[in-house]
Amino acid sequence: MTQTFAVFGHPIDHSLSPEIHAAFARQCGIDLDYRAIDADIDAFPEALARFVTAGGRGANLTLPLKQAGLDQCDAGISERAQRAGAVNTLVRRDTGWWGDNTDGVGLIRDITQRHGIHIRGRRTLLLGAGGAARGVAPALLDAGIAELIIVNRSPERADHLADTLGEPSRAHSRYWQDLDSLGAFELIVNATSAGRGGHLDLPGSLVNSLTAAIDLSYGEVAIPLLAWARARGCAYAIDGLGMLVEQAAESFELWHATRPDAESVYRDLRARQDGLATGD
Repeated sequence: MTQTFAVFGHPIDHSLSPEIHAAFARQCGIDLDYRAIDADIDAFPEALARFVTAGGRGANLTLPLKQAGLDQCDAGISERAQRAGAVNTLVRRDTGWWGDNTDGVGLIRDITQRHGIHIRGRRTLLLGAGGAARGVAPALLDAGIAELIIVNRSPERADHLADTLGEPSRAHSRYWQDLDSLGAFELIVNATSAGRGGHLDLPGSLVNSLTAAIDLSYGEVAIPLLAWARARGCAYAIDGLGMLVEQAAESFELWHATRPDAESVYRDLRARQDGLATGD
């Protein structure tokens, strides 16, 4: 019997999630219908209700729905989602939707296992305080970073995220205009849409010889951060493709109780992305 799943977001046409989950399903011999559904925050509750009526058993949430998704979790949420204050994975249970957040574990697996970067003890800058930032901030702290500085264009959101994390000795908020005076970081994570217009203006003083710069986005959206990082001599410039595949593998396992081979899917997608970048 075909199992029905989806990713919700707005916009959603660019999403690679249907392709990733289709590949996982082929590996595991699962008959899967995984679709992309465009819904903004206002349309999301009705769209999710229609999805349930159509037999939907699980869903991923992307921008701008990760925090709004909490309101749909009548069957509860995981500790990861509670700490993040955001969900990116919904599992259908008898009493309604149960929510989890797989973004953080996806990011840490990509950084540490795929790229071999040791992040324990690193001073870390997190740009952004929305759903994506909320998903990864607790995982970064759990991975042993020394300090997390959260900077957001709306400072009250950065303040709120820092307070929510509950680690005042390690997690602090600052203002965007403070970037020039914050010093260097060994890890920079961009969880904002800054640079979406093609240019990212960050001070070079944020970088030292160890800096790994990571954009949680992938494709064209990540190019400005990667270009800035390479121009500034960062040791690593990484986009969010690996994180996307890893968080998807975690969601897939929650739904189907089997772990797919994320690495083979990542290699295929990376080869295609690199080919598009070079025009091959």
